[in-house]
Amino acid sequence: MFSFFKKSHEATTQETKLLALTGLYVFCILLAEIFGIKTIPVGDHISFGFGPIFIRELKVSTAIFLLPLIFSINDIVIEVWGKQTAKTIYRIGLISIIGLALFSFFATHLPTSQLFSGSEAAYDAIFSQTMRIAIASIIAFAVSDLLDIAIFARMRAKIRTLGVRSNVSNILSQFVDTTLFVYLAFFTGSHAMIWGIILPYWIFKCCMSFITTPFVYLGVKWAKKV
Repeated sequence: MFSFFKKSHEATTQETKLLALTGLYVFCILLAEIFGIKTIPVGDHISFGFGPIFIRELKVSTAIFLLPLIFSINDIVIEVWGKQTAKTIYRIGLISIIGLALFSFFATHLPTSQLFSGSEAAYDAIFSQTMRIAIASIIAFAVSDLLDIAIFARMRAKIRTLGVRSNVSNILSQFVDTTLFVYLAFFTGSHAMIWGIILPYWIFKCCMSFITTPFVYLGVKWAKKV
């Protein structure tokens, strides 16, 4: 009788941990979508070039603090609950950002009351991303996050070191994420200009991936602990 309750408690604990990670995953995705439009300087006086590509005044999106965490949660879920569970959470995240984009479009096109009229311009400026940027963000996430899951799951059978698997899958998938988003959102004909945005942003994402590696180890340990 007591062993039955013990097993039930263990199952409930694992489910609770998975729900917590799912909530954190969706929370980070929505924060990245809402606040990622702001860029921050990381080297206003640094400039360098790679052939035709010239990079001046390094800036990155505030989403850089969240994206490596999102991909790290993928790795934790695959390591403990498997690839199919990670895909389910990925679908929840994808539906969430599509819903956010649609509701933002709807909310910013509603008429405003006189009480809120003074804040309407600021509200619309924050929440009304152009349709091109919204679509670019959704496509980049849809492709890169699924790629991250596929790479990590494939490497799991061949490479035992968790940190190596996590960083390789994160770095490759975030390169795809950055390239897709920047090209779809900002390309106007100059490849050199686009790669001047992609390269520094991706490099900083790689750095953040290394920084969040201990989180992956701690997350796996916490998720497996009963």
